[in-house]
Amino acid sequence: MQEKALHILREVFGFDSFRPVQKEVIDSVMSGQDTLALLPTGGGKSLCFQVPALTREGICIVISPLIALMKDQVDNLKSRGIKAVAIYSGMSLKEIDTTLDNCIYGDFKFLYVSPERLKTDLFIERFKQMNVNLIAVDEAHCISQWGYDFRPTYLEIAAIRAYHPKVNVLALTASATPKVCEDILEKLEMKSPKEFHQSFARKNLSYSVRLVENKVEKGAEILRRVPGTAIWYVRNRQSTQVIAKSLQQMGFTAQAYHAGLSSSDRSARQDAWKKNQVRVMVSTNAFGMGIDKPDVRVVIHSDLPENLENYYQEAGRAGRDGLKAYAVLLANEQDFEQLIGRSALVYPPLDFLRKVYQALANYFQLAVGTTQSTSFDFEIAEFCQTYQLPVLETFYAVKVLEEEGFIEFNESFFAPSRFHFLVNPQALYEIQVRYAYLDPVIKMLLRTYGGNLFSEYIQIHESKLAKSLSMPEKDLVKILLQLAKFEVADYDRRKETPQLTFLTQRYDAGKLPFNFRRIEERKQLMLDHALQMVTYSRQETLCRTQFISNYFGEQTEETCGICDVCLEKKKAQSPLTTEEKLKIKILETLEREGELSEDELFDRIRKNKSQVNLGLLREMVDQGVLVKNSKGHFALKPHG
Repeated sequence: MQEKALHILREVFGFDSFRPVQKEVIDSVMSGQDTLALLPTGGGKSLCFQVPALTREGICIVISPLIALMKDQVDNLKSRGIKAVAIYSGMSLKEIDTTLDNCIYGDFKFLYVSPERLKTDLFIERFKQMNVNLIAVDEAHCISQWGYDFRPTYLEIAAIRAYHPKVNVLALTASATPKVCEDILEKLEMKSPKEFHQSFARKNLSYSVRLVENKVEKGAEILRRVPGTAIWYVRNRQSTQVIAKSLQQMGFTAQAYHAGLSSSDRSARQDAWKKNQVRVMVSTNAFGMGIDKPDVRVVIHSDLPENLENYYQEAGRAGRDGLKAYAVLLANEQDFEQLIGRSALVYPPLDFLRKVYQALANYFQLAVGTTQSTSFDFEIAEFCQTYQLPVLETFYAVKVLEEEGFIEFNESFFAPSRFHFLVNPQALYEIQVRYAYLDPVIKMLLRTYGGNLFSEYIQIHESKLAKSLSMPEKDLVKILLQLAKFEVADYDRRKETPQLTFLTQRYDAGKLPFNFRRIEERKQLMLDHALQMVTYSRQETLCRTQFISNYFGEQTEETCGICDVCLEKKKAQSPLTTEEKLKIKILETLEREGELSEDELFDRIRKNKSQVNLGLLREMVDQGVLVKNSKGHFALKPHG
């Protein structure tokens, strides 16, 4: 069995060997054990269930709250010739029905599903009939109310185990405290589980905190000193645009990225960054999840994350290739006050939660008692304007209603158009004969996408089809809609708007069954997390890596030696040599003033042109730290 796993790793995924902890996790899963794996960002979590599932008959159920990640993994598996599919908000009931049927009869190997779907009758009935070989729970910390991203719907996972009691469970997370790990084991009803924890220490990643007022200037200084690809994280969309524009004006190739961009824009910017055509991606935390770019050299945060879990995951996107990388947090006293203040807003008063719920029900015209699992387009700014609600508080209220399991809100949403013939080939041929104007489109669909259109929903691209048919795209869309109207096909047009789904029957807002105690505990937890983030940022005595490791329950006395705290301690113990001081002076002067002639440079640093000093200058040019241009002027080596 282990030989088979290694064969799959090489032939399907193109890797020569497993990482140490990865192999242990896979061995445990393949032996039928319930398993919890704590693998930090970039630790190769997906292979821990993909490889074992491919060694067995049947289908692997992957439960994940991250729709974008689900889609990426499904596309990735399909590109390798593996049959995989996902169910998420935004799909029609008819499409979900067909997809689940295919998971029973269509030899699919992976079904990715959001936890909200687990308690629906439709899912449960089909799940009972599936030949399930493994249940993989990604982002498993979501099951614990002591975690930073609690989702009550994760508690449904234990309930579905009863339908396949012999199937083992693999729980995966990148960051969880000991208390959260304990909760995962209990809530998933794991039997004699095996636990695997990879160290939180990243020996090649240098953490530092810079307390500054002008963050853009400081960030640009860091980018000049550290060559290579960068991610710059901010909290809101407006900041992505402002900082990206400032960096462009300074000569850096930079782009803004956030959930408000169209799917095509997001995709184009992501591709340009991955191909190193853009050096700096200035982004909200919508960017980076599941993106496999190992050579990110620096991750800058100019807004404080809400908790150390988020910071650790986002900073951990630097240096996955094992080479030296930097995670820099830019902050000031105002940021600390704002973070603590904002943590109090995250759980609004219950009256306001009820008011927002009532407004949502009115907005989508849902009567009390209506059972609704259809997804609606939802623009929160437009909704707030309609009901005169404050945007930030309303956003937090929506998130709490989601946390309580009443709704599902997907901010960053894109689903390409999907098409599926509902009739058999003979009936379709009769339609082609009867309606000649439909014939060329039907033929082109079958020529482009093949017979799978009869058995499953296939992603289609209207623009490419229209080009092949030499017809305007709007005319093609009319014909596709006509096929749907005749009930010959189901045509689900692409969606790019955020989606909101009511997961339960519509309650009377005054009788919403809130878990008051849990909300109060979560509110306190949010404040505790914010205080820990501030403590990490302010403290200057404990190694940054050590601080993070201790936070996650990994007690260690070992220091990293490369974070700002460790370097300051080293500097205090061994003062700089005269030569090192001079090098720093030269770099600081050129950074401040741009290019200078030899005479100007020595005049600015107030040193004579001795042979030793001239030799040091030549050495810095030879090492590539400085450049000497055609005018004989010296400057810092440009990185952009």
